[in-house]
Amino acid sequence: MKANLDAIDRKILRYLINNARMPYLEIARECGISGAAIHQRIHKLTEAGVIQGSYTIVNPKMLGFDVCAHINITLKDPQQLERTVEELQQIPEIVEAHFISGKGSIQVKLYCLDNEHLMHTVYDKVLRLQGIATTETTISLREVFRRSLDLQFLDE
Repeated sequence: MKANLDAIDRKILRYLINNARMPYLEIARECGISGAAIHQRIHKLTEAGVIQGSYTIVNPKMLGFDVCAHINITLKDPQQLERTVEELQQIPEIVEAHFISGKGSIQVKLYCLDNEHLMHTVYDKVLRLQGIATTETTISLREVFRRSLDLQFLDE
């Protein structure tokens, strides 16, 4: 269900997307309303599921994870979908999972130290899951950009 956001909600979101650590009082000053009102609005946005949390983005390469890959997974039996997702969540190298259309049923994104680690993860962890029929792995050569959703177009 789509959330109904007013101009102040969108402004608050833009500030938080830009800097999740921005103090509520600073956001309040920028929006021209009280700190308590900002706190209430952020709480409502969180309760509505618009804001799903805030977190620190770590550069995997700086920690030695030199390989980023995407794996398209085809299931043996679509009835195994939920169980397979639960099992994929247990593999620490996997950082994202998406239900997809097209080739495969699930696409995962993972980080590995090197190609040997990737091969071990695919063959010894992913392909050993009972619900998986086949995989197709694509190695990312370089991430060219990453960004949060841009809300500017909502005001146009």
